[in-house]
Amino acid sequence: MTYRKAVAEDIKSVTKLFNAYRVFYKKEADFISAEKFLTERLKNNDSEIFVAESKNSELIGFVQLYPLFSSTRMEKLWLLNDLFVNPEYRSQGVSLGLIEKAKQLVKDTNACGMFLETSKSNLIGNNLYPKTGFELNESSNYYEWNNS
Repeated sequence: MTYRKAVAEDIKSVTKLFNAYRVFYKKEADFISAEKFLTERLKNNDSEIFVAESKNSELIGFVQLYPLFSSTRMEKLWLLNDLFVNPEYRSQGVSLGLIEKAKQLVKDTNACGMFLETSKSNLIGNNLYPKTGFELNESSNYYEWNNS
């Protein structure tokens, strides 16, 4: 298994994974919009995307992080927004490898840390994240406002 930063030539393969990720979260499949979205993220350097590549050069998972800043800490902070592994390759440590790439990004950019959000129904994620050093912050309230 190889873990590396995604490049423009990976867009079609990452789009397939990204679309499956969105469907997991109850969104309709939309390959065209997903490809456009990912292409813009890479082109504009809006996010960092790392991929897991199998021995036969198939992309089997990805993690996408967005840069943020913590005003109280006055430091860079990363949002681990997306993590997905092809179901055929789960339970093989692929998610662990992708999270390690995310942790290395935090270190390499001298950021103070990273955070993530996942649904309470995501049993796999809710079991995985504490095993990789993430701590559930039970003292915070999470609020959301949508412009729609």
